[in-house]
Amino acid sequence: MDVRQSIEAVWRIESPQIIATLARQIGDVAIAEDLASEAFVAALEQWPRDGIPPRPGAWLMSTARHKAIDRARREEAGRCKAALLAADLDDRTPDAAEQALDPIPDDLLTLIFIACHPVLSPESRVALTLRLVAGLTTEEIAHAFLVPSATLGQRISRAKRTLSEARVPFESPQPAELPARVSAVLEVVYLVFNEGYTATSGERWVRRDLALEAMRLGRVLAGLLPREPEVFGLVALMELQASRFPTRTDADGAPVLLEHQDRTRWDRTLITHGLAMLDQATGLRRPLGPYTLQAAIAAYHARAATFADTDWAAIVALYDALAHLTPSPVIELNRAVALLYTDGPEAALAAADSLREDRRLARYHLLGAVRGDILLRLGRNTEAAEELERAAQLAPTRHERRLLLERMAQALADRPVDR
Repeated sequence: MDVRQSIEAVWRIESPQIIATLARQIGDVAIAEDLASEAFVAALEQWPRDGIPPRPGAWLMSTARHKAIDRARREEAGRCKAALLAADLDDRTPDAAEQALDPIPDDLLTLIFIACHPVLSPESRVALTLRLVAGLTTEEIAHAFLVPSATLGQRISRAKRTLSEARVPFESPQPAELPARVSAVLEVVYLVFNEGYTATSGERWVRRDLALEAMRLGRVLAGLLPREPEVFGLVALMELQASRFPTRTDADGAPVLLEHQDRTRWDRTLITHGLAMLDQATGLRRPLGPYTLQAAIAAYHARAATFADTDWAAIVALYDALAHLTPSPVIELNRAVALLYTDGPEAALAAADSLREDRRLARYHLLGAVRGDILLRLGRNTEAAEELERAAQLAPTRHERRLLLERMAQALADRPVDR
């Protein structure tokens, strides 16, 4: 690893805490990020020449605070709280300045809540969280979501301006607000994970980089919110699903369905940790939320040695509970798949057919994929081929389209011959 790569790695690790600490002291997330970025630029200029300091995070924090002093001296008094930083830092010894980076979990937690604040759009929350909390560059986020860097940069700038104009204080939610605000944060993290687990666009069906960032964010939240079961439920869900990454695609990047995956290649470390997180969630003795219920479903898959060993009856029961808690046509479609293995294809088809008039699934390719698979099992190959072809037209990625068209061709080839 060259010096620049080392500096970038340090930045990704240290920047969330630096921004969080500065934002608490200054009261403005946008200015805090600017100051931290200026410190990063200084590191890029100095460290290749002078070497990486023994405590790189403390160096970045101290440099950012000195940048705050410079800004306070250039700008009108009171424009930001950097002037207070200047007065405070002038009285510090170098050792005391380094201690400013002491881990303050509440600061980082507050930064996460602010990045996912309700005044921001869902897209802005995702972008700002990846920028401020995950430490990704604008270019990396733009590449991940297949949008131009300029577009993504404008989105982040708009989000920070919205926070400033709305005068969102740098403070954690009040106890009465916490459940709703935690839910919004978890939603952002799971959106990031899902885009990595099953990409909605682009050439790659799986984006491990995004999934790994989401899991890292989830683990940070679990450390900061040890009494919130849904945080542990989400970590469990992500880790159990991510354990299948080695087998989700073939050598060409094409999807491999769960039924055909080699379970001996699943990541046992992730499974073990995911199951422990699920136990942590249920051990808090609180009503099970949607992430914990989904994690429990994933756990049944993880524990089954083979696809045939899966306890589908238990999974149907969990989908029933999930549908009651958070009604959704996608949940009902997943339940229809589980019904296929408990009550047979006729029951599964009836459940899937009940969703055909739901406009929310009008362009959802997996409805056609599921119906096509069920029709194949019923020997209705011509109907199955038509359904799979329609699903292929709606599929968001090249690999999924190819898989569905291959299944369509096989359905036509296997049609019974009239005699």
